[in-house]
Amino acid sequence: MAKIIINGGHKISGAVTIGGAKNSTVALIPAAILADTPVNFDNVPQILDVKNLQYILAAMNVRSNFANGDLSIDPTTITESELPSTAIKSLRASYYFMGALLGRFGRATVTFPGGDNLGSRPIDQHIKGFEALGATVTEVGDIITLDATAHGLTGARVTLDTVSVGATINIILAAVRAKGQTIIENVAKEPEIIDIATFLNNMGANIRGAGTDTIRITGVDRLEARNTHTVIPDRIEAGTYMAMAAAFGDGVTIKNVIPEHLESYTSKLLEMGVDMQIGEDSVFIGPSHDLKPVAIKTMPYPGFATDLQQPITPLLFLADGESTITETIYPMRNKHIAELRRMGAELSSLNPGEIKVNHSERLVGATVEAAEIRAGAALVIAGIMADGQTVIENATHILRGYDRLADKLASLGVDLKIEGVDLINLMP
Repeated sequence: MAKIIINGGHKISGAVTIGGAKNSTVALIPAAILADTPVNFDNVPQILDVKNLQYILAAMNVRSNFANGDLSIDPTTITESELPSTAIKSLRASYYFMGALLGRFGRATVTFPGGDNLGSRPIDQHIKGFEALGATVTEVGDIITLDATAHGLTGARVTLDTVSVGATINIILAAVRAKGQTIIENVAKEPEIIDIATFLNNMGANIRGAGTDTIRITGVDRLEARNTHTVIPDRIEAGTYMAMAAAFGDGVTIKNVIPEHLESYTSKLLEMGVDMQIGEDSVFIGPSHDLKPVAIKTMPYPGFATDLQQPITPLLFLADGESTITETIYPMRNKHIAELRRMGAELSSLNPGEIKVNHSERLVGATVEAAEIRAGAALVIAGIMADGQTVIENATHILRGYDRLADKLASLGVDLKIEGVDLINLMP
């Protein structure tokens, strides 16, 4: 099991370049199997999730090659095969193969996916969409079987009961090659959904309305990749480094950022009093003093992202007073609290979804455990701020979501090492 060892207390400075968005990449790779030609991506993050998705592709006889941020996928030799349950269960986003395989073959059999333990994350809205398109869905244990081979997928109107990024993308993947028009209402608006739609449209799909409340899809018979698709920058990685720089930096420039994707987040940093200069595609964070407490409420995009409530927490320790976080997306997303308290932080959660964060004068190194990606990111930031050595166990979770973490932190002056994982191949 991987662990990250940080010798804290050293201010960070310099520049860091943000990689491609994890939450786009993990949907783009399954989407690639819908193509009738080889597909190429660039700005792909070097994270464990990519390697796990490549492993799943290989099980379907889909060749892929990943090097230096460039990923090529050849789905022209794809075969229907049993997918490796270990890889499927290692990441939640493997459920995108449900929609992609349904769109490609009209049927799919997939083990119920795993990923971070954030409490209940049902896929009922995904299933609602698949059934509306004409698929029969059966569940036996943790195996889900989808079948639309009898009559084929046919366009339909689907209104999501709750805004869901995963369901929005999965229904798009299934509908893009269905007969007729599909209308999906009450959809998620995240930039990653626009990225998926852009990729598919560039191959000949007909998707309109991505980024709005309603998406309209007219099915097509063929998808052909004509150019390399560049993955959008990771707004969550950018926000993580912004919090790190504000908490313990002597001047850090974060490059390859789309500031418009972070407006709800940057508004909170500015409200706190963070020294920030926002450029066209970069953000400079200067040393911050006299920070003010804030109230944060996570919401679907364009609201404050749930994936950033944990990374911002160590910065809140520096505010003069009590900050509050209301987690409306995943109320049980609180696995970082007990670990941060081991380091001397003052924070608590008396009710699900409600977190109180108080000024914490001094953090001290400790042995802690990363329960999931963003909780692990909070521990990394706290470890950098802390006096002494912090050992973060179960760090594989963090490597699932943060591109070239060791190299980027070292370039900013962080004293760290990662043990128990092959950083070249990113395989545990």
